[in-house]
Formats: sequence, structure tokens, C-alpha cells
Amino acid sequence: MKKQLLCTSAIALGFAAAPAAAQDWNLDWGGFFNSHVAISDISGSGIGGADPEGDGLDLHTTGEIIFTPSVTLDNGLTFGINVQIEAQNQGSSLGIDSLTRGRSSYIDESYATISSDTFGQLDIGGENSAGYKLMTGAPEVTSMFVNSPSTSAFIPFTGTGTASGFRQAAISSFTEVAGNNDVQRITYYTPDFNGLTIGVSYAPEANSNATSSFSVDKNFVLSDVFDIGVNYSGSFGTTDVTLAARWGTGDAAGFSITTIDAGPDGIDGNGDDNVVVAANPNSDPETWGIGASFTFSSITVGGSYAENDNGVASGAGDQEGWSLGVVYDAAGPWAFEALTYQGEITAFNGAGGDLDREVYKIGASRTLGPGVDWDIYLFYEERDIATTVGTDVEGTVLGTAINLSF
Repeated sequence: MKKQLLCTSAIALGFAAAPAAAQDWNLDWGGFFNSHVAISDISGSGIGGADPEGDGLDLHTTGEIIFTPSVTLDNGLTFGINVQIEAQNQGSSLGIDSLTRGRSSYIDESYATISSDTFGQLDIGGENSAGYKLMTGAPEVTSMFVNSPSTSAFIPFTGTGTASGFRQAAISSFTEVAGNNDVQRITYYTPDFNGLTIGVSYAPEANSNATSSFSVDKNFVLSDVFDIGVNYSGSFGTTDVTLAARWGTGDAAGFSITTIDAGPDGIDGNGDDNVVVAANPNSDPETWGIGASFTFSSITVGGSYAENDNGVASGAGDQEGWSLGVVYDAAGPWAFEALTYQGEITAFNGAGGDLDREVYKIGASRTLGPGVDWDIYLFYEERDIATTVGTDVEGTVLGTAINLSF
């Protein structure tokens, strides 16, 4: 299979207690760079003006330079780091709907690893949870992924209106508890046991990777985030099977802070404001998901389902979503795809009606050489604008991309 959005259990790990002499460091590095050119036709009641933003020809690039130096001691214990630097000046791969567009490049994931063949792997630092990394979903061969917020590169408002929403189920089945993406956490993965890998993660608080170098008051933030994931990959005759499941939860903030305008000189003037600290009525957030894929000769079929319960008593802001797709790996350099992602957010207001996201994609990818692929794809997406029932954006995008991996 040329390329698939599949998290596998290929994690070989371990640990030993006795000290040993260090060997030479292996200064590995690599990365990827994807360059897209696409024509978009965008409309909907959420778009104003005769020429909507993003309509017509547009360009999009996304890439990372990934440094993975490591050293293996005489006793077989390997120490290493993984530092991922964004390789485009948007500072993000999310495109025109991203809150970070226009920022300089920055470090994304950054964590240390300890591993060997008999114990497993221990990750410490800013990284996704074990549940996220062991999840699987519908297979894809082109680099414009629909089981993700990537389509916002060409169609606006495909996010949920908040940065945390990009890692929740209405956008992708690769979810995090309350969207706590890339936070400082510790994760342990078991060795691969006949295709089975289990991972467990713990994050003290749900601060982002970039703002986690200082202590916070856990009474006012999501804290004690726990995740578990299970992934199994195996072969039965001519059929390859991948199965995954995950669950996670965290402790909701005990208190919330509200700033009240004290008068004409408050908040928007120079007067005093009243700060009210009250008990947070929300319950603890949770996320869970399942996924599977099956490969029969040259055809792979797969899908996933996930939910985010964000703890609001009325259910406002809860999310769910599912993916379903098929890939045909033709003889020779071509592979073809057809898939969908369907997501839904429970409305925040009393107007009724939930907020939906629907995206359908067909595409093909051709291998041109080692680490070089050419994609062509067509996708249609329709999405309600978050918190605004009855306001939507829809678009059709015809695109092509060159993908470099090294």
C-alpha cells in the first residue's frame, strides 16, 4: 500500500536498568514537503461578497523537518529525541481557516524517547497521546487528508471556531480529550506482541506544547489527562487486518473566571472590572473511538468512529464523526481512493439544529521515484459555521500535489 492514513503497531521497544558505555550518536533526520495547487468553487450563506475568500486558484504547502538523533548503549537501551520543525511560513498545515496563519515557522512535536526490544518505548515531552497515535481510519493515498482539518487550506470554516476543535471528532476521528493536542505528557507503549500494541498516556495539564514551560494552577485548567489506546495488525491468509480502539478522560477545571464590565469605564475603558470566580459546573470531558481496515489483495477498505464528550451539562459542544473509504492499489505506480468523513457538533445555542460537516473525496496518487509522489484529487465539502445554526459554507476543489518525503 503506497500511502495510508493508518496508525500501526510498528513500535519496537525496551528498557534495562544497569548503566553502560555510550556508543556513537546516530544523527538521523528526515521529513516531508507537500506542495498543492488547486481551483476552488466556494459558496454558501456563511460567505459574504461576490468573490469569496479562497475562491479560484490557490496554493498550499505543508511540511516538516524532523530530527531524530539517538544513541544505543552496550546494554541495548536506546535514548533519542524527536523534534519536528514546521517547514512553511504559515506556521501550520491548516490553511486559511487556521488561527495561526501568518505566523513564523515553529517547533511542533518535541519529545525524548527511551526504548529497547524487551520493555517497550517511553516518550516524554510534547506529543500526541497514545490513543491518538494508535488509532486508525479510512485509508487515503493523496496528501489532502479529509479525516483531518487539512481541507481548510482551500475551503474556509472547516474548523470548529476554536483551536482545540481541530482535534475533536467533528473534524477527525484522531481525537484528543477536549482537543489537548501536542501537550507535555508521558507515554508508554508495550512491545509488539504478535501484532498487538497497547499505549498509555498521562498529561498533568492540557497546556499546549509551546506554553508548557511554566507551572499553572490546575484549578483553572483541564488537568490529569489520561489516555489508553490499543492497536492490532495481523495477517490471515491473503487478508491483512488492522484494528484499533482508544479512550481518554481528564479532570475538568474546578473553577472558572468571568470578567464583568463594571461600567462605562470598564473592560473597554480605563475603569475597574469585576472578576468573578465560580465553581465550574462542567463534568469531566471524555473521548473514545474505534477503527478498522482490511486489505484483500490490492483493495483496502477501512473506517472509524469517534466521539468527544466535552462535559457541558446540556451536551453543547459535544462532537462525533466517522470515516469510511476504499483504496485500490493498481499494478504499477498508481493507487486510487474514494472516501468520506461525516462529523457533527451539538449546537451551543437554543435555536435547535446541530452543526454538520460532510466531505467526499476521490483521488489518485502516482509514485514517480523514491520519496516522490504526484497526486490529483477532487473533493466536495459542506459545513455549518460553528455556533451559527443555519449558516454554512460549501465548496468543490480540484487539486494536484507533489509530495516529497526524505
